[in-house]
Amino acid sequence: MKFLISIVFFMNVPSINAQHKIPEIIKKEALAALSHYPELENTRIEFRFKKNIRKSTMLAQPVFWSLFKPRKKRKYLVLLSKKFKISNEEFETTDVDSDILIGWLGHELGHIADYSHRSSLNLIWFGIKYTFSDSYIKEAERAADSYAVAAGMDDYLLKTKRFILDHAEIDEAYKDRIKKYYLSPDEIMALVEEREAETLDF
Repeated sequence: MKFLISIVFFMNVPSINAQHKIPEIIKKEALAALSHYPELENTRIEFRFKKNIRKSTMLAQPVFWSLFKPRKKRKYLVLLSKKFKISNEEFETTDVDSDILIGWLGHELGHIADYSHRSSLNLIWFGIKYTFSDSYIKEAERAADSYAVAAGMDDYLLKTKRFILDHAEIDEAYKDRIKKYYLSPDEIMALVEEREAETLDF
């Protein structure tokens, strides 16, 4: 999901609190995903629809001007494409099953959880590398998946990935991108087993 650094401003939309701004149509799914990330409770995040996102369905990024503030005062944006294509036919993103949408949002929040630990200079360098390095895209997307699994979102992630990979009419180029850059269902299950083993050991 291509990383962009741009200057954006927050809109007046319904929210869980002053920190999270969420369009009403995805409020249930966004709150479900956010519930897995208690560490983001006081993080400024806006969910916003966009007409089209190149090569992707969703995108998470820091608000550029907030990078000049202390880390705890940063703001982030989760962009959602209004539509996606299956076999050259367009569908509303909000028409997909609720659990699949939660999985998509959970992955994007995994990016924000990752960003929240980085310095502003590191994030700017991150954006540059993401734009120009194919291997870094893979590293970043797999890290976001890993954050989501650690947050207990594996069931949702698996539903989202299976929806994409098992849907016969979804464009093969998009499927290939998912296979290339993101954790596979088997890799997700391996992380879940590691997480559960650590819990038992504890």
